[in-house]
Amino acid sequence: MATVYFATNRKPDAAAPFGFSDTVVDFDPQHITFGKVDVTGTNLADEHSGVLGEVLDKTPANFSEAMIAEIVGSRKNLLIFVHGFDNSFDDAMKRAAFNQLWLRECGDSHADTTIIAFSWPSAGKLIGIPPHMPPDAYRHDQAKAGASAFHLAHFLRVIDQLQARYRAECPSGRVFLLAHSMGNHALSGAIQLWTGSGEPRAAIFDCAILAAADEVAHTLYVPGNGQMTGLRHLAKRVSVYHSKIDVAMYLSTTVNLTQRLGYDGPPDKHNIEAYPPTMFRFVDCTAVKDYPLLHPPDATHQYYRRSIWVRADIAAQFF
Repeated sequence: MATVYFATNRKPDAAAPFGFSDTVVDFDPQHITFGKVDVTGTNLADEHSGVLGEVLDKTPANFSEAMIAEIVGSRKNLLIFVHGFDNSFDDAMKRAAFNQLWLRECGDSHADTTIIAFSWPSAGKLIGIPPHMPPDAYRHDQAKAGASAFHLAHFLRVIDQLQARYRAECPSGRVFLLAHSMGNHALSGAIQLWTGSGEPRAAIFDCAILAAADEVAHTLYVPGNGQMTGLRHLAKRVSVYHSKIDVAMYLSTTVNLTQRLGYDGPPDKHNIEAYPPTMFRFVDCTAVKDYPLLHPPDATHQYYRRSIWVRADIAAQFF
């Protein structure tokens, strides 16, 4: 069993599964729901596995004191996870539990983490068989990810406060960020809001891991133009995983008419002044084929958790 602590800017809806719709809440921190849910039955052989229990301890704007005490009291490294497109709330929580399990199964205690997820209101209705991405559905998810920047920025402020308390009680503990797919688009907007306000004054993540990022390829370094440039202030190290056989990157490029970060990394990734090697690491996963490439249809977009090689490489970032 895994306990997934979460925050979501999905609008509460008693008629929706687990009480959350695919509608974005107002731009008010009090409308962001924090809580936790236990996920049982997660099986690494089945990416859709996992059963959610009751959503507990729902509070507005921040974790309850009881949840904060649990998170800090676990004394494990912390993993902050932002999911990608095509994920319902149910999907997002199961994906978070799945990620926690494969990291733990890598065999190093540093990768056995307490997981905290942010779930933005993806409708979970995009990729089909054969692989295709209905443009309208994609744009709706993309718009919701963009509209989640305010709420994700607030979540980052909460995490900043939490990690300060965590590090005070666990001086050797570390905090990691894992953003997948379109979650990077939401993260980009949140970083612009966060760093544009003059915050934070110190890095809050030991390492930020950007996997199959569905965001413009140059987002990590745009002098004077915001985007995700500010991540270098939020994280001590940044690892970017990309692949030229990622089906979602092909489909996204067709819709957006711009090359994506998750396809081949930044266009100037060899510029060591823009990307100091001590901070940035770019990992080309194009040749990685140690998993079924066509099952499910978006398998090549999920290599970060389907490939044993990539999983081991990501886990090594926790050491």
